[in-house]
Amino acid sequence: MVGYSDSKQDQLRRLRRVEGQVRGLQRMVEGDKYCIDVLTQVSAATSALQSVAISLLEDHLAHCVAEAAAKGGPEAQAKVKEASDAIARLVRS
Repeated sequence: MVGYSDSKQDQLRRLRRVEGQVRGLQRMVEGDKYCIDVLTQVSAATSALQSVAISLLEDHLAHCVAEAAAKGGPEAQAKVKEASDAIARLVRS
């Protein structure tokens, strides 16, 4: 079972909304909309994706990492490292 199983439908709904935003961006560029308006929508789509990422990370920490930490040992260390690496990627993006 993955950490986001309980929120899967919510995650899918959010991703579909992002997909719609990106399609809207394509239409804006095709329609030669004003640069700043396009950039504003890029920012909104980026924020929406970051929100999905944070939610997935929270689910991962609450489920996968917590479960591994309770068991202890090398798996716990690996899950913490994995989460730390994911956080680093999010911070860099």
